[in-house]
Amino acid sequence: MAAQKRALDDSSSTHKTKKPKTSRQAENSQPIPGISNLTVDEVDFPRGGGTSFTPLEVKSIRAEAVKEANEELFNESELKDKKTKKHKRKSEETSSSNKLKGEHGARIEHLNYKRMSVGMKIFGQIIAIQPLALIVSLPNQLLGHVPITNISSQYTSLLERMDVDEDEDAEESEAENDESESRSKVSELADLFHKGQYVRATVTSLHVPGSTDTTGLGKSRDETIRASRRVELSLNPERVNAGIHKSDLKAGYTLSASVKSVEDHGYLLDLGIPDVSGFLAFKDVQSENTSKPRLGQLLDATVSSISKNGRTCNVTLDPQAFISSTLTEVSNVSSVLPGTLVQTLITAVHPTGLNLQVLGFFDGTVDEFHLPRKMTEKSHKVGKKVKARILYYLPSTPPKLALSLNEDVVGLKSRSVQPKGADEPLLMQEVYPVGTLLNDVKVLRVEAERGLTVQLDSHIDGFVHISHISDEHLPSLSNSGPWKLGSLHRARVLGYYPFDGLLQLSLKPSVLERQYLQVTDVLVGEIIKGTIKKLNDSGLFVSLSENVDGVVWPNHFADIALKNPSKRFKAGASIKCRVLVVDPERNRVSLTAKKSLIESELPRITALQDAKIGVVTLGVVFKVFPKALMVEFYNNVKAVIPSKEVSEEPVENLSSLYTAGKVVKVRIISLKDEDKTIIASIRKSGAVYKTFNTDISPIEIGNILEGVVFEIHKENIVLALQPSNVRALISINNLANHRGISPTQLKVILKVGDQLEDLVVVSRNTEKNFVIVANKPKPKPSHVKSIISFDSAEIGQSVGGRVVRHTPYGVFVKLSSHTGGVLHPTDVSDDFGSANPFPAMDSILKAVVVSIDRDKKQLLLSTRRSRMYPDQANRIVDREITEIADLHVGATVRGFIKSITEHGLFVTIGRNVDARVQIRELFDDFVKDWKPRFELHQLVQGRILSADADAKKVEMTFRSGDLSKPVALTVSTLSVGQHVEGVVKKIEDYGLFIQIDNSKISGLCHKSELSDNKDADTTVALRGFRENDRVTAVVVGIKDKRVSLSLKPSCFSEELVLEDNIDARRDDEPIDVADVKSSHSEDEESSDDSDDGDELRVDVDTQPQLQQSSSASKTSNGPLKLSDDYQWFGSTVDADTSLSSESDDGDDEAPSKRKKKRKVIEEDLTAKMHSKSPESNADFERLLLGSPNSSYLWIQYMSFQLQLSELGKAREIGRRALEKISFREEVEKLNVWIALLNLENVYGTDETLEKVFKDAARANDSKTVHLRLASILDQSDKLKKAEEQYKRTCKKFGLSSKVWTLFAGHYLQRGEIEESRKLLPRALQSLEKRKHLKTISRFAQLEYKSGEPERGKTLFEGIVDSHPKRWDMWSIYMDMEARQSDIQSLRCLFDRVLQLKMTNHKAKSFFKKWLELERRLGDEKGAEAVKHKAVEWTQKSDNSS
Repeated sequence: MAAQKRALDDSSSTHKTKKPKTSRQAENSQPIPGISNLTVDEVDFPRGGGTSFTPLEVKSIRAEAVKEANEELFNESELKDKKTKKHKRKSEETSSSNKLKGEHGARIEHLNYKRMSVGMKIFGQIIAIQPLALIVSLPNQLLGHVPITNISSQYTSLLERMDVDEDEDAEESEAENDESESRSKVSELADLFHKGQYVRATVTSLHVPGSTDTTGLGKSRDETIRASRRVELSLNPERVNAGIHKSDLKAGYTLSASVKSVEDHGYLLDLGIPDVSGFLAFKDVQSENTSKPRLGQLLDATVSSISKNGRTCNVTLDPQAFISSTLTEVSNVSSVLPGTLVQTLITAVHPTGLNLQVLGFFDGTVDEFHLPRKMTEKSHKVGKKVKARILYYLPSTPPKLALSLNEDVVGLKSRSVQPKGADEPLLMQEVYPVGTLLNDVKVLRVEAERGLTVQLDSHIDGFVHISHISDEHLPSLSNSGPWKLGSLHRARVLGYYPFDGLLQLSLKPSVLERQYLQVTDVLVGEIIKGTIKKLNDSGLFVSLSENVDGVVWPNHFADIALKNPSKRFKAGASIKCRVLVVDPERNRVSLTAKKSLIESELPRITALQDAKIGVVTLGVVFKVFPKALMVEFYNNVKAVIPSKEVSEEPVENLSSLYTAGKVVKVRIISLKDEDKTIIASIRKSGAVYKTFNTDISPIEIGNILEGVVFEIHKENIVLALQPSNVRALISINNLANHRGISPTQLKVILKVGDQLEDLVVVSRNTEKNFVIVANKPKPKPSHVKSIISFDSAEIGQSVGGRVVRHTPYGVFVKLSSHTGGVLHPTDVSDDFGSANPFPAMDSILKAVVVSIDRDKKQLLLSTRRSRMYPDQANRIVDREITEIADLHVGATVRGFIKSITEHGLFVTIGRNVDARVQIRELFDDFVKDWKPRFELHQLVQGRILSADADAKKVEMTFRSGDLSKPVALTVSTLSVGQHVEGVVKKIEDYGLFIQIDNSKISGLCHKSELSDNKDADTTVALRGFRENDRVTAVVVGIKDKRVSLSLKPSCFSEELVLEDNIDARRDDEPIDVADVKSSHSEDEESSDDSDDGDELRVDVDTQPQLQQSSSASKTSNGPLKLSDDYQWFGSTVDADTSLSSESDDGDDEAPSKRKKKRKVIEEDLTAKMHSKSPESNADFERLLLGSPNSSYLWIQYMSFQLQLSELGKAREIGRRALEKISFREEVEKLNVWIALLNLENVYGTDETLEKVFKDAARANDSKTVHLRLASILDQSDKLKKAEEQYKRTCKKFGLSSKVWTLFAGHYLQRGEIEESRKLLPRALQSLEKRKHLKTISRFAQLEYKSGEPERGKTLFEGIVDSHPKRWDMWSIYMDMEARQSDIQSLRCLFDRVLQLKMTNHKAKSFFKKWLELERRLGDEKGAEAVKHKAVEWTQKSDNSS
């Protein structure tokens, strides 16, 4: 931009020169708000050294300059005398700060509503966020509001599109409607802004006080909201940034911007500046740790750089950069935005503020409210440079700016106060809430026409408006009155002026004595007196104080319904009420005038915490259901009264006894914390009702107690235990069996108050505070001479007891009423094969104590003969193993199967010793379906592979062969190309460290060695591994004892992959044999058994395998029981076929076949890698590297995890897919959401399904998700839930024809034809009129397909009768009739439609359709007749035309 010449009326000059004629004409015209006259568009150096002014203008300018110079030089003393006289004539009261003017400075004035104008730019702070507007605090105790439509253009567009109907054209097809259905998600204002946030705004309109409300804020008793209606503001960058030029956008320049769109690498911003767009990179958002910007949101941006072409402006959201960025130069005053930090020079100091020179060009002022709190004569003297923030500037000539030096405004912080005794400063609103009474506030300044500025003890200032100083009217204030400087007064907080950092105070005695200043001052449940304001149909309105009103709803007028309330309640009369509800958000107080509630002395429940079991209180019935009453207490606390708790006698019709508004006395009998529900009872509210003791902690399971019959129900008896008075339940059947009579006889004999003895506590319910008891069992003959106790038991002591419970770790034997023992399966017998490891329930046995567990207070027992009779000679087949040290490698042991997992078995071989048998150690040959061969507690035999006492791990095998340990590997024994197995020990950004098995060597697999795809994202591949994962790698380099490994698929042959898939089923979690309850499941599983079996079947010869299986049955390692009908192959037919097809020399042919197969695989290795279906986690991760947006792959991955019973991992992969798939791939994301819904429907609970459904509805088109869930429930035969889902969908999307049609189809599929037909009139009431025809047509088609064709025909007849020109409806009608194969009915239809007037083209299509149907359903004679009629119609049409 070319340099511009400073105008003659430059504001930096102190002399006022006469403006040229052209400038005067411009002044007379209407000025454009926000556009400065600082610069003029004239050429700096006209050609020839001349000027652009005319000679007459030059002469006039010079004359005016000489005149002004003479006045300044020679008449200065006269001006001073005039000023002195003028000030003497003025009274002292009118010398306020906004009327003073320095000798050489601008006048310091306060901003008021009269000085504000449309287009003025101003700086403010948000103090409240309404649903449809923002309330903004402005300088000098002013307020404004920002309607929701004045945020940004993008946000307004979202609001306009929010309620647009999805179906734009009734003629569109159903498929097109489904694709076009979308609903924009619009963020709430509370999500875009926060209280205390500073904003730049421009004034859009000013309203006169008391004028019609056009703000959209509605009626409100809040003074702040009412005051803000006068000024309407806009935050739209197009208005706020108006006047900024491209040349002003330099690094460090701050401005407001709105999010326009989201691009691939960042956000495109609307700066409101022509030909310039803003750009915010994703990395800048992440580096600032801020939430993701939303579409239409306003951002405080700082310019970081400008593109070379000047069209793109890169910005940052760094808050520190925004706060500290200082503007040093501008080309135009319109480039100086409010809120900008600028360098200024103090030119004059006044009692009411400062005069500043801004940027060397403009005059500025700082009023007393925006001076620094810590200000001294030295720190702010004339000639001092200070940084100030611009508040606003008036569009005048020359422009004058208002600035702030206040620390909070300069630092963009909220005013805080350090209260006494507090560790940290608090917000002004928290220290001084509304209504706080303050003693001895000191008057600092008196402004005659505005009010008082006072100071509190905490050195925070407050402002008292002149209307709040006295109850009497004060036209003006003086320094000598009762409110003189330094005087002390009592005040009350009315509100806040956050921008100025002031408290809004009142000195009026009526305000100081007022009981209720705001709604929150009213206490729920208190009795208050008020004055009736008015009565109407909606309620009775009562004035509680000047600012607080209450309302009495009609059902609370009295204890009985009033026919004529107007006779009882008169306007102006006094009324006594009790507070029911205080709602601060709605600023509303609900009252009750019911005498029973006002005079009641019973406890009042005002919150859920007040509801205690046994409390008796009063409630008001507000809803009556067929089987329950809903009562309401205070503050919207509600309770449910079941019908059985209403009366002692059954009540069939509750509505006949109770109506809404009736006061009832209830007792709280139950609390449900999970859904915050209170259960109450009317029948138990009497004084004679006995309350139970809720403290059941003294009652322990097994205690023998007595009880008194309290109530007798159908199946149970309620008892009051003695003497604790705890509620207990006993089964009628249990008591009847104990007494040897029938339950019916027991009910006749038993009476309330009867005493029951010898009751054993069997269960405790701590949530509902009751216990379950049973009769003490009759004594059985004891096989032990003496009763044993835990303290008296000794190791080796013989005991007797009864088996009472089976556990996975043995049987629990009850020795006495307080003593029990555990018998482990390996302690039952010296020969595991000759005894039952789990003795039958209730069997009596004799055992010996072998150990005492003091922690669990249990005895460990043994029934081995070698233990019970150690002096006798006993044959021990299975020796006793008590610890891992008793084992050695190669030892043959027997044990019982403890658990069967996906990757092997766990066998218990001793009391505290478990051994693991991996899948590969189960059989000598590969067996695909191995689980049916084993069952829990089955006796098995194997040999010990390893026994590590330190790691508490024991490995066992069922296979035959050499069990010697492999030779330890060293670096010297490794070679390049060798395949090794290992465990991932550490994961770094550059690769994986793998600990090689059977060695102390760790190798590095660099991230470049993970995938053959060079363009793949290796970071994602690294995240696919976790520590302790087992992997198979290839040695690719050995240098300086450093081993380099590779996991690339191309390094492995097909044979090795097959073998790895079999051997990879290993559990790397250590076995903690000390903890018998430890879980041996593993989260990581690298292969699927069924897939491996299919691959191996290619190379395995059939006949040799049969021979091995027969030999294996003879030399089996232990009693492995196989069912007689077990099949080695997929079916008996396949096995027979393979046997018959094999020749005698099959053994010789099999190896050659395998060799050929391997050769083909090796030649086509690379191609097979990309075409082979994934078989492990690593395969899926590799495929997803290349296709991260494929929902098909992600869903396959989830299905793979489900096959491994990894439900949690499947959920995790689904959530991960939603994060990885691009936001543009909406269909792919929807597919994943549907997969998650299917997963939760089959494997999850109702709660997890509902949570996923809500998340899916928020992330996708809500209607589509609703319908998909209904379809999923329908297909899974959950008909009741599907019906509820359809009802919920119809309620939410009642304007969609598709929803009603699918709901009707659901009913028809279930055979509920009448329910389906009831939907049609409901649908027509909800739908728009233009959709009626389409809906009726779809219902008629459903009748043809699943209902009664005659009814469908009736519906179509109604359509074509009322809309005869809808050819599409005629065509659908004919298609439906064609499904019935009734050619005669079709002929009648075609005859009718061809009688109507239509175009030749349409008639041709009908005749063509008719001819086709005649050939398909009719005969040749009918086809000829159609041709004849077509010729006649054509001739007739030609003649008429």
